[in-house]
Amino acid sequence: MAKGVKAAVIGGVFAVMVGGAGYGAYNLMSALNGGGATGAGGGPAPARSGPPSAREVEETAAKFFAAWEKGRAGQAASYTNNDAAAEPLLTSYGENAHITRVRITPGAAKGDTVPFTVEAKVSYGGKSKELGYKSELTVVRGLTTGRALVDWRPAVVHPRLKTGDTLVTGEAASPPIEAVDRDGTVLTKEKYPSLGPVLDTLRDRYGDKAGGEPGIELSIRHAEESPESPDTSLLTLAEGRKGRLETTLSASVQEAAEKAVKRYPESSVVALKPSTGEVLAVANHREDAFNAAFEGRVAPGSTMKIITAAMLIDNGVTSMNGPAPCPPTATWQSQTFKNLTGLAPDESANATLAQAFARSCNTAFIKLVDEKPLTDASLTAEAEERFGLRGDDWKTGITSFDGSVPAAGGPDRAAGAIGQGQVQMNPLNMASVTATAITGRFRQPYIVPPTLDDRRLATAEGLRASTAAQLKQMMRLTATSPQGTAVRAMSGLSGDIGAKTGSAEVDGKAGSDSWFTGFRDDVAAAAMSQQGGHGGDAAGPIVAAVLRASG
Repeated sequence: MAKGVKAAVIGGVFAVMVGGAGYGAYNLMSALNGGGATGAGGGPAPARSGPPSAREVEETAAKFFAAWEKGRAGQAASYTNNDAAAEPLLTSYGENAHITRVRITPGAAKGDTVPFTVEAKVSYGGKSKELGYKSELTVVRGLTTGRALVDWRPAVVHPRLKTGDTLVTGEAASPPIEAVDRDGTVLTKEKYPSLGPVLDTLRDRYGDKAGGEPGIELSIRHAEESPESPDTSLLTLAEGRKGRLETTLSASVQEAAEKAVKRYPESSVVALKPSTGEVLAVANHREDAFNAAFEGRVAPGSTMKIITAAMLIDNGVTSMNGPAPCPPTATWQSQTFKNLTGLAPDESANATLAQAFARSCNTAFIKLVDEKPLTDASLTAEAEERFGLRGDDWKTGITSFDGSVPAAGGPDRAAGAIGQGQVQMNPLNMASVTATAITGRFRQPYIVPPTLDDRRLATAEGLRASTAAQLKQMMRLTATSPQGTAVRAMSGLSGDIGAKTGSAEVDGKAGSDSWFTGFRDDVAAAAMSQQGGHGGDAAGPIVAAVLRASG
């Protein structure tokens, strides 16, 4: 939205302290003055307790709706349990969002929850349009007063509102865009739902550069403390002129990614071209609509062993065919580490790094991280200098977290080697790690060509040719050898293929996060499914589906 439009922000603890007109302030003054209802003996009547009755739910909702319809923000707010937060938003509903002729139709209450439908009109600058949506409210018992009150949440006013958001209508902050994939196919939120937040960000950042003109819209303006969050358009009153924005995405790969993540809850995937760094697809299936594929910060489990193996090889500790025994347990500074449940033990002193990698043996890597010349900072140096994972310098075209492998001592040094401890990654990072591993060169991923805005992409040293060759072969074995943990997921894929599985334990969670990264010819992909189990259980099928579509 145009920045000149005044927007009232939800909440404000200060308002609670100084506001004298709210219901909470009235109760406080009444108590101090000895006012209020009286009981049979002349004293104050006891506050009611327990859940609101069906009649109280109906009456409270009706009063709230009636005041809201009439534009009486203060009165409507007085029927909530947080009038200081409710009144500014209800006021801006009419004054800043220019929403009028509000008609609210309640549905049948379900206990203390009342669903309802809103029908209204939005008018601005001689343009108007009908607005309709559904929401719900919950009636609760006031903690001190005993009154039945609407439990205040911004989503009561509109289901997409969160704390700190407000509604505004006016000239859009950025012109609309027509984003197209690498072959000119138009990318829309309707066809590719995962791209909704991505397209909003691209419009916010590049709308002015794409040659369009802004229209008039009703939008959600997000909290000022989140400057990276673009306005979310809810209703277009007057179309602007769209500017054409070229992206690196592939419509066919994106479609496969959308379908693949839908099969597993809390899942995300990224695909890119190792030869260029161009992102081909980004998809999420999450209840919170968070772009975890680019912005997630979680432990990557054994997919981290790609970087750890590179560290071992680069520092001369071992090689692909060098020793890496895999006992059932390994102790590091009094902490015992085990292999994953279901992994057959191999106590052979003749096990190689390639075998330990393919079978995802934790103990083999734990036993090697204290070998000379390794230090607490060796894994960090490998991640940053070779793989470009510094956490804050990638310029992908949208918001991203770029991986973090902090130097760590004690048990965290060992845990980091197997993708636990303080290590944080997301699918974008791990797809890039795979791309660097199989090509030997770090090419920063991007979704919009840097020539559009003269962005300077991040750089890193990359890998020695011999190290990259060994990593690629170990990933091939993981996807094709009889004992490889990625064989089942990668089965049936043609071409040059390789992979690495991972499972990350999460404090307080019974199940582990499922991780998987793989390549097929000139496409690398990585996925995570939180609470998805072993790497091949959920993340593996997602990556395989995306790689299959890239052929």
